[in-house]
Amino acid sequence: MHYDVIVIGGGPSGLMAAIGAAENKAKVLLIDKGDKLGRKLAISGGGRCNVTNRLPVEEIIKHIPGNGRFLYSGFSIFNNEDIIAFFENLGIALKEEDHGRMFPVSNKAQSVVDALIKELDRLKVTRKINTPVKTIQYNEDSSKTVVLTNGKTESCTSLIIAVGGKSVPHTGSTGDGYAWAKKAGHTITELFPTEVPVTSKEPFIKDKVLQGLSLKNVALSVLNPKGKPLITHQMDMIFTHFGISGPAVLRCSQFVVKALKKWNLSEATVSIDSFPTIKEDKLLEDIKQMIKKDAKKAIKNTLKGFLVERYLLFLLELAQIDPAAQGATISLEKLKQFAGYCKSFSFKVNGTLPLEKAFVTGGGVSIKEIFPKTMESKLMEGLYFCGEILDIHGYTGGYNITSAFVTGRLAGVNAALFAKQMHVD
Repeated sequence: MHYDVIVIGGGPSGLMAAIGAAENKAKVLLIDKGDKLGRKLAISGGGRCNVTNRLPVEEIIKHIPGNGRFLYSGFSIFNNEDIIAFFENLGIALKEEDHGRMFPVSNKAQSVVDALIKELDRLKVTRKINTPVKTIQYNEDSSKTVVLTNGKTESCTSLIIAVGGKSVPHTGSTGDGYAWAKKAGHTITELFPTEVPVTSKEPFIKDKVLQGLSLKNVALSVLNPKGKPLITHQMDMIFTHFGISGPAVLRCSQFVVKALKKWNLSEATVSIDSFPTIKEDKLLEDIKQMIKKDAKKAIKNTLKGFLVERYLLFLLELAQIDPAAQGATISLEKLKQFAGYCKSFSFKVNGTLPLEKAFVTGGGVSIKEIFPKTMESKLMEGLYFCGEILDIHGYTGGYNITSAFVTGRLAGVNAALFAKQMHVD
């Protein structure tokens, strides 16, 4: 059977691409190797599906540190407000939460997936699930043949590759698309994990001293070899049995990877500031005032509630202060040291968990080889890429999914237009 457009991959970008192509009257086939469509969407946003982000476009691009600027052209055609309107037209009411994150009012990711599938039905998109693709043949007449692992073939005028990267492999993104892109002459930039927990061999991590401890609203920095911050994110974090995790850590993780690579290091340094809004000398004054109020009290009781108890005791020990010592007996030198640790507790990290454990893949099909307004390959007519297979990666919080929907929409609409054009010619 010959189709105008074949989309491989039923994730956020593939579903959006199939809908975009079908709206433009193309005969569309959507192929996915999994047993159901939208698996990554169904688990996104903690199972609630963070469909996009309402921040201004400038801000969204800032939150996509991996080649976000490439999306400027795309956003001028289809942006986050258009995504919101698109879902509302499908009957999915959305609500805004912190940092501009948009969720379905139902709080159920499945309702988003169901609405997209219903739209595929309405637009008569042919679907094949449980259908892995073996390879793709790029033919001389510029048509493409998709060879399935069951030996069957499907052909098309326009082909959209939307198979994701290599992160979260249980949803089906196992990196299949890179070989097909290379076969068409594309460059795959080096793949690396982003939005991923960070590992450390520090004794306090190995001995699980702080395991399970959460810190709220701290500023976590990744430092360069001279001790200057490469990046700082103020959010929550948690200590684990292998290192550190939580929102601040996920956002800093790609900078850990880049620092290790750039300076050829076996370990990089990160630093935690527990009081990002207070200067160190002011903090020291506050501590001195607290002690003055009750000089005979044990320091751990004087500072109760100043930090989470386990972390407070940990930092007191680092500053060589006995938690039971009376405040009045502690030297200014030691209090200074303690205030210093509150503002900057630095330790070594040696990498991240592997790509399979990451939320997002860094690297992919080089954006230099893709037209930013259409998502068409610059190397082969009628071949389109969208979503995470591209070398674009953002922080979690609705940014990657926004990129997937925008690139998917452009790919779908333009693949349909290309197929129409070919019929005319």
